[in-house]
Amino acid sequence: MFNKSALLLAVTLAVSAAAGPAPTESVARGTAIPLRKRSGLTTAEGVFDHDAAIARTIITKNKHRQNLINLQKNKGITAFNEGAEIKPLAHIPIDVEARMQQRAVKRQAEALTDEEDDEEWAGTISVGTPAQKFVIDFDTGSSDLWLPSSSCTSSTCSSKNTYKASSSSTSVKKSGSFSIEYGDGSTVSGPVYTETVTVAKITAKKQYFSPVTTLSSSFKDDPADGILGLAFPSLSNLNENPFFTTANAAGSTDANQFGFYLASSKSELYLGGTNSDLYSGDIEFNSIDSSSGFWQTTGAKAKVGSKSVVTGLQAIIDSGTTLAYGPPASVKKLFAAVSGSKVYDSTNGYYSYPCDSPPEISFNWGGKDWTISADNLNLGTTESGSSDCVASLAAQDLGLGTDVWLLGDAFMKNQYTVFDFDQEAVGFAELS
Repeated sequence: MFNKSALLLAVTLAVSAAAGPAPTESVARGTAIPLRKRSGLTTAEGVFDHDAAIARTIITKNKHRQNLINLQKNKGITAFNEGAEIKPLAHIPIDVEARMQQRAVKRQAEALTDEEDDEEWAGTISVGTPAQKFVIDFDTGSSDLWLPSSSCTSSTCSSKNTYKASSSSTSVKKSGSFSIEYGDGSTVSGPVYTETVTVAKITAKKQYFSPVTTLSSSFKDDPADGILGLAFPSLSNLNENPFFTTANAAGSTDANQFGFYLASSKSELYLGGTNSDLYSGDIEFNSIDSSSGFWQTTGAKAKVGSKSVVTGLQAIIDSGTTLAYGPPASVKKLFAAVSGSKVYDSTNGYYSYPCDSPPEISFNWGGKDWTISADNLNLGTTESGSSDCVASLAAQDLGLGTDVWLLGDAFMKNQYTVFDFDQEAVGFAELS
């Protein structure tokens, strides 16, 4: 299931120099956590995996629906972006779910097939004393830590590493509960505990988390055990500080920032600084509006080639989302500027373009153009033998706000990305 290449684990000296709208120089050491690659949406034949993309989008919709519910509970509706609203729970279409189940059965029968694409940006953490190990998806688009409990009653938990509270001397049960609803009608829910949580060499004591006792079937084929959120406290379902915030407040980190390098191999999350071996030149830092709880950059524009097509947009940078999304009217305007583009799926907002002439789509915050490469834009051909390819930028109203875009891995894979709490900024740097 995982990419089995050896992955880098190192502690290095990182220099973070700002060249963008919010310049600050910082020098910090940190710790690297190797990450496994997230699953792709292209079949082995090079065709766009339409069903998998729809399912992935449903998960994204419901994740951010839950974020807005948490934000309203913690901060009130006044914290919402203009035009933001809590959408109805999204559901995977019955025909899509049936086809995906048939494919899952087929994969199980092909025991010798190495599913190289069934992966995600995940790394190992330890919880409790003595340490219990888990594979976790690191998500800048949420703020809670949850993982399966040994008391989990869902069949989905049978393939996961589970947390046993009675085996840890630092386990403390708290009042309250944790619950997230998913589009298949199931939930991720459980009690609330505090624990000692360690990621690489960075430790957070008395960290709030949930060892979930019910786990949605949405996670059945997910190689990760759970999720560790890296956004701001106001998005927390538990209404508590996320792991990195807790660790930094206790002095466990050398800098109040972390960096992501997402690639086909040797991907890593670097906590407490940046890994300067993985990028060249200066980091362009761009201010965010953290009032929404997200890593939400402001004052951006979307470009096709040298032409600015959409201006004044805000963009949430989300490592827990595979694709990039924009408001339907804005994305329509953008692809209208792409020669040969077509609407591939109007219901789910997918566009196609001629494979042999991919457009140069980029985002700009007043400094460099940060471009989605041809490889990262291409999700595969519309069908076998087609000369049209499906784009990784889709049109969706996720309820996040009128001018708010969501830029996931399709965008983040193109540069080194730095998240800085002290500056309240997201930085980008050219890859080495």
